[in-house]
Amino acid sequence: MAHVDAGKTSLTERLLHAAGVIDELGSVDDGNTQTDSLALERRRGITIKSAVVSFVVGGVTVNLIDTPGHPDFIAEVERVLGVLDGAVLVVSAVEGVQAQTRVLMRTLRRLRIPTLIFVNKIDRHGARYEGTLGGIAERLTPAIVPMGTAHGLGTCEPAFIPYTAVDAAFTARLVEVLAEHDEALLASYVDGGAAISYRRLRRELAAQTRRALAHPVYFGSAITGAGVDALIAGVTELLPSAEGDPDGPLSGTVFKVERGPAGEKIAYARLFSGSVRVRERLPFTRDAAGKVHGEGNVHGEGKVTAVEVFEHGSAVRRDAVTAGRIGRLWGLPDVQIGDTLGVPGTGAPTRRVFAPPTLETVVVPCRPADMGRLHVALTQLAEQDPLIGVRQDDVRREVSVSLYGEVQKEVVQATLAEDFGLDVDFRETTTICVERPAGTGAAVEFMHKDPNPFLATVGLRVDPAAAGAGVEFRLEVELGSMPFTFMRTVEDTVRETLRQGLRGWQVIDCAVTLTHSGYAPRQSHAHATFDKSMSSTGTDFRGLTPLVLMDALRRAGTRVHEPLHRFHLEIPADTLRPLLPVLARLRAVPRTTATEGPVWVVEGEIPAARVHELQRHLPGVTRGEGVLESAFERYHPVAGEAPSRPRTGHDPLDRKQYLLRFMRQVEGGRR
Repeated sequence: MAHVDAGKTSLTERLLHAAGVIDELGSVDDGNTQTDSLALERRRGITIKSAVVSFVVGGVTVNLIDTPGHPDFIAEVERVLGVLDGAVLVVSAVEGVQAQTRVLMRTLRRLRIPTLIFVNKIDRHGARYEGTLGGIAERLTPAIVPMGTAHGLGTCEPAFIPYTAVDAAFTARLVEVLAEHDEALLASYVDGGAAISYRRLRRELAAQTRRALAHPVYFGSAITGAGVDALIAGVTELLPSAEGDPDGPLSGTVFKVERGPAGEKIAYARLFSGSVRVRERLPFTRDAAGKVHGEGNVHGEGKVTAVEVFEHGSAVRRDAVTAGRIGRLWGLPDVQIGDTLGVPGTGAPTRRVFAPPTLETVVVPCRPADMGRLHVALTQLAEQDPLIGVRQDDVRREVSVSLYGEVQKEVVQATLAEDFGLDVDFRETTTICVERPAGTGAAVEFMHKDPNPFLATVGLRVDPAAAGAGVEFRLEVELGSMPFTFMRTVEDTVRETLRQGLRGWQVIDCAVTLTHSGYAPRQSHAHATFDKSMSSTGTDFRGLTPLVLMDALRRAGTRVHEPLHRFHLEIPADTLRPLLPVLARLRAVPRTTATEGPVWVVEGEIPAARVHELQRHLPGVTRGEGVLESAFERYHPVAGEAPSRPRTGHDPLDRKQYLLRFMRQVEGGRR
């Protein structure tokens, strides 16, 4: 993982070469690397999709996932976090710690993923050793252990010399860092440290690295190969190995989905336990966070028609994939990213760890007749990147997608043209807001009582929840008060309905409680078959729940929140005064200002909608010397008139039209 252009893909090439997997090094500039396989990646020279390769070092099989570095493709990084045993965070020795580097390290530490740091590009002019170490300690984590020293920085023949037991400063640093979490070491350190053996220090370094308490740092160059052997040794010595039982119960996570040449769906899965064999019937479940009973929901089953396992740099056909490995699976047409194979293991995080997309745009086909094909194409792209969030408005005949940034928009446009033969344009990019409940509201409708036309009783209460809580579904009725399938239908419909609140934005951070429930048991006339008109069905609960929920939400009220970005500005000292009015006009709020030599560092918050405008103004105000980094920080209540977003689909806020359209849809389905 790394900030864009730190050299991840080049490092992957060097690792494969060092392991004997490839004979010649590929080049990102030449577009011939092993992991940047998409034509668009080769042309642009950036990683867009995560890619998997495998190599063997000293009998240890290393499955390596090369992830994108550009922040517009952060969702690709998020999807692999739950399948990692460890990570290598790549930092440029020239640029040092950058915005995305900090975002990634914060996440790795929060998830307690063991992480090594590799400082790349020591062969480049401007490469720094002490300065880069200082930046890592100050801006990433103080718990770093430099594993050697770099020589010949900025030359074509740099070198990384690993420290050994005879390096007193190294052993002293080991004791200093490791004693923070080892009382015995601390006691020996206080007594003078003479009794601490080097072998013990290395064992404890491995133990604390695997617990994500210490972070060894290596320097090197992916281009020249300097420091790469030391990094490989660190991967095998310091990062944990998978301990899954191939004969145990099946447990795996799908972290990537793609389409093959014939349009077939291919799932990338990491297995934590058990095995998956060709011709085996394989059920899979969705993330069950917040489900009634805390149970998963079986969403599909497929017969595995083919398996590929990553070996020696490529995917090879095999009869099975076993625990500890990554496999490509065919034959699962309904599988999605994040699905669990078998029993839940240590798989993907149940909550989103990076910020959701904050931008949205309408995609317009250049040929109106292509609208149907466009929707199909975007739906397939959403399989591979669920956060694209395709929204179709049948009334306006528009399709919208969610985005992280303008580069992602360009990639979507190019992908539609190259893979689907669709030429499209985009309307102006707008900011995605959210709604949060302002208070508590409740509503209930009983069956057989006007104005409820459904054979169902549903009562719901909406309460605010803490920031970041998402949507929680609770019960205040007995589990046996009605069939569990109806309760699940209510919950699923609640989550679906909350994608559009009172002003059309997704509702977040709320608790929805089922307070009343009722149904008509399965009935029939004498000597007749089952009569739907006398018995409740899932359709009754799907139809009634949105009306009750939006009534409760209307009584609670909502506040619209806009996304705020945290920004970090480095500017020449004499340009601060003319920059401050620009920040004020863009509603940016500086929180801290400090000087670092001739440079002023300004940090604060700015509405996400104004970040691109600040980027446009910055060169003119700072003579082209200003550097801006920004990342999502939080949602903040909108001041003044709250923006709205046009609703799509059936609108439960308009009861009459909702019932007409819903009933028409039901009747159409019956025909």
